[in-house]
Amino acid sequence: MKRIGLYPGTFDPVTLGHLDVISRARKLVDHLIIGVAANEGKGPLFSTEERVALLQTEVDALGNDPGVGTIRIEPFDRLLMAYAADLGAEVIFRGLRAVSDFEYEFQMVSMNRALNDQIETVFLMAEPAHQAIASRLVKEIARLGGDVSSFVTPAVNTALISRYGTGV
Repeated sequence: MKRIGLYPGTFDPVTLGHLDVISRARKLVDHLIIGVAANEGKGPLFSTEERVALLQTEVDALGNDPGVGTIRIEPFDRLLMAYAADLGAEVIFRGLRAVSDFEYEFQMVSMNRALNDQIETVFLMAEPAHQAIASRLVKEIARLGGDVSSFVTPAVNTALISRYGTGV
């Protein structure tokens, strides 16, 4: 039986921190599903379809090394725990950057366990080089014409430049 993991998020945009978590999470499961939340209430910069496409480009670049799980990327727009259960996921992966992330995630885990105590949550700390990276901050820097090339891949950087029309 395959061990299925789920890494949910808005990925608006996908950052090097996200890719770090993906690379490490896929070593822990046979199949990793990256669930791109369609949460339009957050006012995403990129559409759900664009975020899925950007992630697919980056995941394709990771390759399929032996001994790591396969990856599938798909959008979702419903309660995370119901989505995870329907996928047959045994574990949800969450990335942590700082103590403030932990406080929020701790509350989410408690609520998620109340909804379905059969699905575990695993926290993966971001590599030190990626701990300060947050999609929200990347968008703000890019919007103001700053250089975000050390926080995202070239393809994502190009997408940001295209969206904001600046020389990022």
